[in-house]
Amino acid sequence: MTFRIAVVQPISHKPGEDHNNTADAVRHIERAAAEGANFVCFPETYPGPWRMPATFDPTAAMVEAAAKHKVHVVFGTIEPISTKAAIAYNLICMAYPDGRAPARYKRTHPNGPWIYTGGTAWEFQWVPGDEFPVFDTVHGKVGLAMCSEVYMPEVSRALALRGAEIIFMPAGKDKNKLWATWRTLIWARAIENLAIVVTTQNLFHHGERGMAMVAGPEEILFESTIAGFTVVDVSLERLRTLRATRDVIGSSSEYAVKQGLLGPQWQRPEMYDLIYPRPRREAAE
Repeated sequence: MTFRIAVVQPISHKPGEDHNNTADAVRHIERAAAEGANFVCFPETYPGPWRMPATFDPTAAMVEAAAKHKVHVVFGTIEPISTKAAIAYNLICMAYPDGRAPARYKRTHPNGPWIYTGGTAWEFQWVPGDEFPVFDTVHGKVGLAMCSEVYMPEVSRALALRGAEIIFMPAGKDKNKLWATWRTLIWARAIENLAIVVTTQNLFHHGERGMAMVAGPEEILFESTIAGFTVVDVSLERLRTLRATRDVIGSSSEYAVKQGLLGPQWQRPEMYDLIYPRPRREAAE
């Protein structure tokens, strides 16, 4: 069964003006629904806000628009913990077509809080989360992650091992010299997890280089570096076959990726402690 993902790479309003992103996002959702999209993917921190103290919360508007137009909406915001201390979680959320409370993922990697302080965009003390939730939809199981977590393969693997077939990994802003490695890793996460991986980012002007992508295990289905809006047709049938079957002699004549990477042919959970060794506890005196 084929479904449609609208990938939005917007010209975003900068911090201080970011409350204007909410109305733009609602218009994108309306357009996506008109073009038959089942999911809409926005960047990290879109609609926002970018900084503490948080001056607005777009969640209600995203939930309302998703329900009105009967689509899933992946969006970014922050959850304040302490206004006085400027502490917050960074969230990727998914609003549902039926208007229920949105799915939420609290960024887990790397160690905080340095990543969101001292720059020209974000400014808050970030607290990492510690869960890897996976969410059921009528189209498939969804995992949420964000931005430079693409450099931590454990994040995507944790989601895939929990059943995620589509991993939305929206990013923040222009990647500069990281662009080439970042692009490579988006596809790598799709290859090694036999998943669909979707990303996009904020552009603050047309001179910046974006990274909007829909990557499958065997090919990149869509990519763009410019601001825009694209609806991509996606099917999970091939992916599910790859997950359910085993690599055999001659498989490479039919498949462009190894089969069964999440199953017992390849996985050895009993070796995880050897892969990531921990110091032995001191003997009690």
